[in-house]
Amino acid sequence: MKKFFFSIIVSAALAASVGQARALQDQKAIESCPLHEQHMKDRQAEKKHHAGVNRRGDHEMGFSHLATAHHFRLYEDGGAIEVEALDAADTASRDRIREHLFLIARVFAEGDFAKPRAIHDQSVPGTLAMARLKADISYKFENTERGGRVRISTTSGEALAAIYEFLRFQIQDHRTGDSLEVAKKQ
Repeated sequence: MKKFFFSIIVSAALAASVGQARALQDQKAIESCPLHEQHMKDRQAEKKHHAGVNRRGDHEMGFSHLATAHHFRLYEDGGAIEVEALDAADTASRDRIREHLFLIARVFAEGDFAKPRAIHDQSVPGTLAMARLKADISYKFENTERGGRVRISTTSGEALAAIYEFLRFQIQDHRTGDSLEVAKKQ
């Protein structure tokens, strides 16, 4: 019986040792990459950009990204911007979300995309075409239980491509994890 437990202990120690050796080998391979330093700089720049998006977003939208969840949906006829308070009892965030999205529906319909530009600190893909094609795009604000939604729709192929470009950029830059694929019409 002692030999059995000793054998298990030795096997576990060997496995841990092999695992540590592999991890060390992997780390050395990573560090020996000729672009390792550039990768690290890129990662830091990406973290800094994302923190800026969150900070500017909180300011421009009037509610905290930590207390809310953004979602961007792609539909056959356009898509949607959805924001919800994470806590059902957080009526202050819910009300600020509704105010913000109501305003967004109005200013987007006018071809004004200054807020996304300010939040992302760059020209947001799709917005130039969306502004130019504003007469072909409908923006409808809707209350939801914990916030709101702006439903974006069009029958124009050119406007639809611009809407998808805009929404996909939002998904990626806000890191929402939402699907980049088009879902059935809602």
